[in-house]
Amino acid sequence: MTQIVPVILCGGSGTRLWPRSRAARPKPFLPLVGGTTLFAATVARCSADAGFAPPVVVTGAAHLPHVEQQLAATPGAAIIVEPAARNTAAAIALAALRLPRDAVMLVCPSDHHIGDRAAFTAAARSAAALAGEGWLVSLGIEAKTPETGFGYLKRGEPIGASGFRVARFIEKPDGDRARGFIAEGGYFWNGGIFAFRVEDFLAELAAHRPAILDAVGKAVAGGREDGPRFHPDAGPFAAVESESVDYAVMENTARAAMVPADMAWSDIGNWPAVREARPRDAAGNATAGRVELVDCRNVLVDSDGPRVSVIGLDNIIVVVDSDEVLVTSAAGAQKVGKLQGAVNQ
Repeated sequence: MTQIVPVILCGGSGTRLWPRSRAARPKPFLPLVGGTTLFAATVARCSADAGFAPPVVVTGAAHLPHVEQQLAATPGAAIIVEPAARNTAAAIALAALRLPRDAVMLVCPSDHHIGDRAAFTAAARSAAALAGEGWLVSLGIEAKTPETGFGYLKRGEPIGASGFRVARFIEKPDGDRARGFIAEGGYFWNGGIFAFRVEDFLAELAAHRPAILDAVGKAVAGGREDGPRFHPDAGPFAAVESESVDYAVMENTARAAMVPADMAWSDIGNWPAVREARPRDAAGNATAGRVELVDCRNVLVDSDGPRVSVIGLDNIIVVVDSDEVLVTSAAGAQKVGKLQGAVNQ
């Protein structure tokens, strides 16, 4: 069996989950679903018991204390400290240039929730098998609702027993197009989880974004090791263009493939997504902390201190974090990141 190296990308601020998520303790390091942080849950899914190699975590200096604390019980874990945020193409390239060329990387965001761990492991193994044959593989999340906040993959012709070519990458659609995708079938959410062999990823990056590979290569060549940490040279890395791996590589390669994955996935991208991922009562309510609800439906209340009482409301989000209080409709939750409190956290 091919050993899979998890490459865990740990960045971003999660402003849409303000006030719980703040610059000092952003989304990956919060126990938003269950008692485990999203980052720790990601590491646990990719354990040695499930056949994974020790993880490589790519993060910024600001997040380093959280990462090291939560990796303390993970033998062999390595950390690459990005000198600056330059999006996912550069982050993945940093990891690729530190790994053997025949290694299979499984790129995982650190801030997603996956409820079905066995399904994740099975999909990861199928994706790694395809990657070993030279494909660049996305896990396609089964699209059960017409979401407009995700990119989509259109399934193409079969490859082997469990994979397919990617016929098309689609940017975030409007509501009508998303509903059409669900009605037609064969469309999957692009969840940002990828598998590819190091040498194949680097070859595609060289073909389509040579300037990114050149600058990252210089940053790695001039970097320094510090125990389990690796610090790339900040000078060359500052010249790297910020671009996602989707735009830089996946939408350009002729070897794009996908493996369908139905694994209770959520990107936990906003407070309604948190509500959907948590246990709910018969009326669809989810609560945490000292909360009392009367005649409420589809309400999320999360308080870290004060008692919160809510009566007669539907589709409302209430979050209390220390001295900050958020009250919004579920629809309005998409705009939380625009609040001055979230921007200036």
